[in-house]
Amino acid sequence: MATSYNAVAQSGTQQVIQRAKSVLLQNYKQQPVALERGQGSWVWDVEGKRYLDLIGGIATCGLGHCHPQVTTAALKQMGLLWHVSNGFYTLPQIELAERLIRASGMDRAFFCNSGAEANEALIKLARKVQKDRGHPERFTVISFVNSFHGRTLATLSATGQAKYQQGFEPLPQGFINIPFGDLGAVESAIDSTTAAILVEPIQGEGGVRSGPLKFLQGLRALTLKHGLLLLVDEIQTGIGRTGKMFAFQHEAISPDAISMAKALGNGLPIGAMACTEEVGASLGPGTHGSTFGGNPVACAAANAVVSIVDSPAFLTSVQEKGEFFRQGLRVLQAEHPSKIVTVRGQGLLVGLEMTGDVSGPIGLARDEGLLVNAAGEKTVRFAPPLNISYNELEEGLALLGRALRRVA
Repeated sequence: MATSYNAVAQSGTQQVIQRAKSVLLQNYKQQPVALERGQGSWVWDVEGKRYLDLIGGIATCGLGHCHPQVTTAALKQMGLLWHVSNGFYTLPQIELAERLIRASGMDRAFFCNSGAEANEALIKLARKVQKDRGHPERFTVISFVNSFHGRTLATLSATGQAKYQQGFEPLPQGFINIPFGDLGAVESAIDSTTAAILVEPIQGEGGVRSGPLKFLQGLRALTLKHGLLLLVDEIQTGIGRTGKMFAFQHEAISPDAISMAKALGNGLPIGAMACTEEVGASLGPGTHGSTFGGNPVACAAANAVVSIVDSPAFLTSVQEKGEFFRQGLRVLQAEHPSKIVTVRGQGLLVGLEMTGDVSGPIGLARDEGLLVNAAGEKTVRFAPPLNISYNELEEGLALLGRALRRVA
């Protein structure tokens, strides 16, 4: 007989963890917390302990947990229509495409279920476009050292971190990694096989690292010069995370295509690719697809998200809160110069680089009631809800300060 939900909630964290370990694939390095519910910037575990959530599903719950407008939109759609195939039209999907096109400056949208799938679409698009242009020899995608683009074999091959690739060789061919921020190295790597450049405006999994000033502008110039596509991975930086709807907009460029996921559905699985009319023409009927892509419920939730975030006042608040939080972290850096190396980030995607491994400090922060995670071995990553209050940011800084004082 199945155990009831209430029985699980009362069984205690260790019992829940043991049940999980007996049935789930052990491919995640999970923190010892069994979460039961969330509201806004806060979550509660099965024993009732409250945590301030400053990682938000890794930049996914951009409007916090159970946002009322997003929840209402999803529930309303669930009472109307859950799913039909993409052999039919649905209004939530069309409305979301219209919103994203207006927000991004692109012309066409394609929907899928995750960031990896959205980046797969970018890679397939680049190869198909070059073939349609009469250059079948152009199939290689240039990406960057310390990048992260997903867990499928193709996106894993594009990812510039060997630790994610180990054990899955041989990887698909047609990918090359260049030092992030080095325009000269990028141009030297371009040859007759190059199809596109794939770049994250900020390397989230790579330690919350930005390229040098005007790096994206330099990449756009190179792609135009050599007839390549510029593909921008906005999985972690998109939907307002950096204080613009998309991070590439800080440099006022126009890519050929972008990918997005994470915060788009505020936790409901949805990904998307948006592209120009010219390159989008290469993906005609039958060339690409996704069974669940553009699901009406996920699109209804995403429509609510975009309607809230795509506002000048809201995006300005993200920039202001981000600067407030980074300044608070700099104060902690001054108090703990032997522990903290630097503070970096943009908007509310923030990294705190420490002198040693961050697993200990992350655990101490959790003990204090603060949830964060690592981006690499030495960087603590913060991606709080974009609508978090200043009081909650101050509380987060206080909790982190208490944890840092306990670090040996």
